[in-house]
Amino acid sequence: MFFAPKEIKQETGESLVYNPHRTLVSKEFTFDAAHHLFHYEGKCKSLHGHTYHLQIAVSGFLDDRGMTYDFGDIKAIYKDYLEPHLDHRYLNETLPYMNTTAENMVYWIFQTMSQELPGERGLRLEYVRLYETPTAFAEFRREWLDD
Repeated sequence: MFFAPKEIKQETGESLVYNPHRTLVSKEFTFDAAHHLFHYEGKCKSLHGHTYHLQIAVSGFLDDRGMTYDFGDIKAIYKDYLEPHLDHRYLNETLPYMNTTAENMVYWIFQTMSQELPGERGLRLEYVRLYETPTAFAEFRREWLDD
């Protein structure tokens, strides 16, 4: 059973920020693409496709709305800068010259997303995880940039 609220709370003019700590938000995407691998002697040497599952995680301090980074803004960056190169594409043609392994792709996605993230409130890309199958993924994390 659902009960409607008796009244809608109004802003009081006080801060809407309750959490003073860095917080991570993550958005997930799915795309279909084809590729083949160079210097590989398994089935993936031939042209084949995957339904990829992508996770993008951003951390930062909350804005005046109490949000780290709007999920819609993550989606907008994906739609404008990543999806045109990934979804329903032949990755060997649309990505920079590389062997289109999940390991190489996740780094390219990390670099591309990092360049488009605004430099405010300590916003930073923490990790990108790319599932090639439901049980196999590659990941790149911000702290590994120094390795």
